[in-house]
Amino acid sequence: MSDRISVTIDNGVADVRLNRPDKRNALDPAMFKALTETAASLATESSLRCVVLSGEGDSFCAGLDFSSFQGMAGDSDEAASSNDPEPAITDPMEGRITHRGQQAVYGWTELPVPVIAALKGHALGGGIQLALGADIRIIAPGTKMSVLEIRWGLVPDMTGTQALVNLVGLDVAKELTFTGRMVEASEAVEIGLATYLDDDPHARAMAMAHEIATKSPDAVRAAKRLFNEAPKMSTAEGFAAERMEIGKLIGSPNQVETIKAWFDKREPQFVDPQ
Repeated sequence: MSDRISVTIDNGVADVRLNRPDKRNALDPAMFKALTETAASLATESSLRCVVLSGEGDSFCAGLDFSSFQGMAGDSDEAASSNDPEPAITDPMEGRITHRGQQAVYGWTELPVPVIAALKGHALGGGIQLALGADIRIIAPGTKMSVLEIRWGLVPDMTGTQALVNLVGLDVAKELTFTGRMVEASEAVEIGLATYLDDDPHARAMAMAHEIATKSPDAVRAAKRLFNEAPKMSTAEGFAAERMEIGKLIGSPNQVETIKAWFDKREPQFVDPQ
């Protein structure tokens, strides 16, 4: 595993931390690579139940490493290569709908289990897009979020435009992107950029993750699939997807174990999803 990210797994909960605190966990090529590879690796863990994504030090992620940006500003060829579809990662991305920068975020959205982002300090530019790739965001008072790309004459290009519209609505997404203004933690919760405000977002995220880990992993994964696909479906397609998912769950080993454990007043013993 890259030194850019640390991963600890306990009872099905992965504690994933961006590990570049001296740079406020800014995104450089090594961090992009680590984010993509870590998400891909976790996706293969059948015993995984939930992920908490946070940053070491005082910030979640301050966005693109400024030295990388300076290189882009001085070399138009380098700027173009940042969006080149050829990946700088171990596993090929042939057939993916993303380029490598987008996959550094979308890999967490694609994970079959819930991802909870614990935010503090800063979530700016690429950092806010990474946070929006999670399913739930818990934010500390004093944290600042910003769709900062307009400052550099750019637009969000790490899946941020779609995530923003889904969370805050089209008009607010446009305003945040056009202005690049700083959003304080309380407003972030109010407008939908963050889910909950908490003095210790990592502790709350871990507690929530361990609670989720006690639920049927098949049902949790099915629910995430349904919610992730809902914005892309017609009403009829959404209803059909619900019927398909519940049809697979009813009578399955983990669903039966859920009921038995409830009536036996004991903790359920689930099998890992196939």
